[in-house]
Amino acid sequence: MDSFEINKIVAAVLMVALLIIGIGKLSDVIFHVEKPKTPGYAVDVEQATTVSSSTASEEIEKIDIASLMSMGDIALGEKVFKKCSACHSIVKGGKNNIGPALYNVVGRKTGIAPDYKYSKALSAYNKEWTFEELNGYLIKPAKWIKGTKMAFAGLRKEKDRASVIKYLNQNSDSPLPLP
Repeated sequence: MDSFEINKIVAAVLMVALLIIGIGKLSDVIFHVEKPKTPGYAVDVEQATTVSSSTASEEIEKIDIASLMSMGDIALGEKVFKKCSACHSIVKGGKNNIGPALYNVVGRKTGIAPDYKYSKALSAYNKEWTFEELNGYLIKPAKWIKGTKMAFAGLRKEKDRASVIKYLNQNSDSPLPLP
């Protein structure tokens, strides 16, 4: 290859580079955009409001607990409770595991299982584990009682929640009458 051929190749590469730079400069002239004084975008954010546990309780009370509990099945509750048994004991006189023992939990005051260290939020909750409370708590515990240390995603299906509540109620010295 002689020097004339190399000169043509170099000239073509330089011409393409100048053409790209020239098009960029020409487009800046044609499509002039004013740059903002401060870069970035202003994003309007609504203030998040926290739902207190009493508000959450009121929302669940709108659900007809009697019809919800009629969907439940104790055998299904025992099967679904296996998810809970990784952290909770359900046998009479059972010991606390990662979570407190749940024998006699229905009708019991929240946060009072002996020899178990509850989160501050659950200790201060000061309610009883009624069918309504358990239903709301089992939907999503962290949302129902803000600050609870129970890291369970919850039970979305109504039939599963009703079945687990019936199963918990059955595992008691004196089961409460169903609504």
